[in-house]
Order: sequence, then structure tokens, then C-alpha cells
Amino acid sequence: MKKQDADRITTEYLKPIYGFALKRCRNHQDAEDLSQEIALKVYTALLHREDIADVQKFVWAVAHNCLANYYRDSRKASLGLPLQELADRLDDGMDLAADLAKQSETEKLRTELAHLSALQRKIVIAYYYENKKQYQIAEALGIPLGTVKWHLFEAKKELKRGMETMREHSDLKFNPIHFSEIGTNGIIGDNGTNQNYFKTSLPQNIVYAVWKSAKTANEIADDLGVSPVYVESEAELLEYYGFLTKRGERYLCSILLDEPSEEIVALQNEMYEKTAGVFANKLFDALAACDLLNDAGICGGFAGDAPADPAARDRNFMLWALIPFIAASSGEADTSVSFDEVATHRADGGYNICFATVESDESKKIRNIDSINAAYGPYYRESDRINYFQFDSAWSGKRIDSAFLYKERDYLRQLEMILNGGQISPEEAAVLAQEGFVRICGAPDSPHKIALQCLVLNDEATEKRLVAIGDRIKEKHKAEFAHYIERYCDAVLSETPDHLKKLRAYELQFCIFGDKRFVTNCLCALVRSGKLKAPTEEQKSALSKIIIRK
Repeated sequence: MKKQDADRITTEYLKPIYGFALKRCRNHQDAEDLSQEIALKVYTALLHREDIADVQKFVWAVAHNCLANYYRDSRKASLGLPLQELADRLDDGMDLAADLAKQSETEKLRTELAHLSALQRKIVIAYYYENKKQYQIAEALGIPLGTVKWHLFEAKKELKRGMETMREHSDLKFNPIHFSEIGTNGIIGDNGTNQNYFKTSLPQNIVYAVWKSAKTANEIADDLGVSPVYVESEAELLEYYGFLTKRGERYLCSILLDEPSEEIVALQNEMYEKTAGVFANKLFDALAACDLLNDAGICGGFAGDAPADPAARDRNFMLWALIPFIAASSGEADTSVSFDEVATHRADGGYNICFATVESDESKKIRNIDSINAAYGPYYRESDRINYFQFDSAWSGKRIDSAFLYKERDYLRQLEMILNGGQISPEEAAVLAQEGFVRICGAPDSPHKIALQCLVLNDEATEKRLVAIGDRIKEKHKAEFAHYIERYCDAVLSETPDHLKKLRAYELQFCIFGDKRFVTNCLCALVRSGKLKAPTEEQKSALSKIIIRK
């Protein structure tokens, strides 16, 4: 089996395997050891075998074999107190021992131990399993002796309550959500884009569980059907990086989540169909009618082997850059809520807003959603002498990633050198060509000749002339666009939790201003009408890149 398939399958089963081990082991340490052994054996077998017809059946066969070995080893060297004795010690008149007559209830007590708070769990395990005195526990944990006694008393009550009651199950236990999109608006930190914090299902579902109301780690764990052990550390990490806020012992979501209703989907489809459809066609016709594409203020473009000849440039390729740039840059949004009011300073140095979309069924998917999810941007970067714009789309592929962001300053410095008539090394030229900024012309054995593939606006005056075309279109249709935008915004705000309304209001200010959904819908409208032709494979890496010289 391929490594990526083995990785995926093993990752999918990590949580169920740990749950399997936790229910059958004497303590958390043994459960972790057993689950690691099971996962390792499953992973190794998947890598070396191609004959596994039923993966689920195979995983649990391995799990039971490992469990049998665990029981054999346990009989040879037993550590700590038997669980029955733990139940007797916890009794103190509560008659827990009678409740544990059956093996199923013994296993349930193990599970209930996992539902204690982190501190209570440490104290109970130290006192009943490790036979430590209360004063020793207090010294080890750095807390007063009275606090240890109080937590032991509360733990008894909590275990009694858990054994006697059926825990409520939420839909997340059986039907976890999945984010179809995770985005970053603002400056990324050392750990990369916000997507890097939500690579697995657990952090996604933790954030979703506290989207509309604050909950403790134990309450989140109940919702998700997992041990609080998993939730506690993950929630602390999410809170540390600013994706959750903490109110006392409760966590609350602090990112923008989209899980639109059918009403909102219909309003959003209507808004983009009317605004992007009108704007894109008007803009295309205006650019075709004016002479700006032949203006000396614009250079670069996919120029073949004649980069200095304006007639050799591909006008369709140029429009793939200019239309997203003008769509994103034109008009004036009502910025009554500023970025600084709602952005989060993250512990890795990032300063941004995180947003995510919950995957939904077909009836709740907005039009062109696949193209929208494939998009990244509009992306802007200011430098000393040049500014840079890029928009990744379904036609170009996703080109802005952590590696790109790490090297972008070098790219811009090298491009600036080329624009100023300087020389860069063949190795630097090769990297720029791979990223789609330039094309290397000439025979392989001759000195390299660099042609700019990305579009270049030679001065800010040319930039302003282009953006002004979009300004006029948006101003002319302002009242018409506002009708659709306001209906959509009102509906979205009505479904937004109170603690996220200001953050949502900030986002809604840009429905047709710097909005990737608006830009993507503009491109979709023009491709459907045939006005924009799909780029060639050779053009995709260079698509929708613009340098603006200051």
C-alpha cells in the first residue's frame, strides 16, 4: 500500500483505537502504550501488504491480538490497585461496590475516570492507583492539602453521577463535521497559515462544539464522544494560538465559521450572480474597448520569444491578471469596523483573522463553490519599490503556500533587479521560472535571456487608470448591488452568535471589495460566456500575477 494511504488509514483509526484501549486497560499510561502498539503494527502491515480486503476487520483483529498480549503481561506483573479495590476505596458510604458487580460496569468506571477534570484525574490516580498520601500529592502538584481533599470528595460524587446516569450524546459523536475551507486574512506567523492548526478532525470539531456557546473541556468531550484527555491539551493549544477564548473554565470559538442555511445560500447565490455577473461583463467590455492593453505602461505578459514586442503578448492571458486585480481593488468599502478591532495576535507572530467553512450537503452549497475553495487571495504584498498582486484560482492551481510565503521577499528582490536592468544568477532565474514569474528564452547552451511572464504596471498612474474603470462600474451600479448585498448581510448577521457579530460585520464589509468569492464569480461568469479562454498548461503557473512599480 502507498505510504499516503497507510498514513491516512492509521490516522483515521487513532481515536477509535485509543478508545478501545482506554476501556480495557487499567490506566491511561497503559492505554496509551497499547494504542501506540496497535497503531504501529497496523501501520507497518499496511505499508507491506496489498491483500487487506477489509481494513476495518483487519485493524480490530490486530487490536484484539495486542490486547491478549497485554492481558498476559498484566498477569505476570500487576501495577497499582485492582479497579474493584479502587471502587471500594471510593465508596465511603456511596455503595459503589455494589454497582460494580458486573464487568461492563467496571469498564464503565474506567471510562468515567477519563471524564474527571485534569487535576481531579491526577489526584485520583495518584491516591488510589499509586498509593500516594494526600500530603505527597499536594507537594507534587504544588497545591494546598485542603484542595487535594476537596477534589477527592468532588471526584467521588462525579464518578457516582457518571455511573448512574446516561451521558447525553450530541450529533458530533456520530457525525463529526469537516471544514471544506480554512483561510487566513492577514499576516501569517512562523507556523504558516491557519490551515496548519486544523489538519485533523479533532481541532475542527472542538472549535465547532463551542461556536455558539461556551463549554468546559469535559462538555466538549461529551459532545465529541472522546476522552477529555484528548480535548484538554488540544483546547489549550487552540486557546494559546487565539482560535479559542477562555471564560473561566469554559472555551468559546473565536474564528469565523460558515455553515449557511438554505436561505443564506440562496441569497448569496443571488448576490454574486447579480453583482459579479454584471461587473465582470461590463469590465471585460470596457477593457476590450479601450487601448490600455497596448499601453506602454503595461509590460510583461506571456510574450513567447519576443518579450519586447507588445503585439506578441497574449491579451487573453493579460486579462486573466487584470480582471481579478481590478475586481478586487476597485470601489470603496464601508469600513466602519477596522481590521485592528477584530484581528488576533497569535503566539507564533501572526496577526490575522481565521475563517472556515463547514462542509455541507449539495442543497446548501453555494454556486461555484469548488472554484471558490480552490482560490487563494486576493494576495497583496508591498515592497520598497514595487507592489505585488496575485490571485490563485481553479485555473491556475494553488501556488501560494508556506514555501512561497517564506521565499517571496527573495522573489520580489530578484524581480526588482530584473526590472532595473540588473542581472540575477542562472539558479535564481530557474527558480523564478518555476514559480511562473519569468520565462527563460534561447537555446540551452546560450546565455539565458529572461522574459517577464507576470504582468508589470510600469507606474502608479497606469494602476490608477485601470482601477478607475472598475470604480466607475461599481459606482454606476451601486444602488442595484446594495439591494442584494444588504439582504444577504442582514440574514448572515441574524444567524451569527453575539460574540462573533463584530468579526462577521468586518468580513461583510468586503462582499464585492477584495472578496475572493466575488473575484472567482467574475472569472466563472466570463469563462462560461466564452469571453475568457482557459489558459494553456504552460501559462497556469504565471496566471494572475501583477507587479506594480512605484
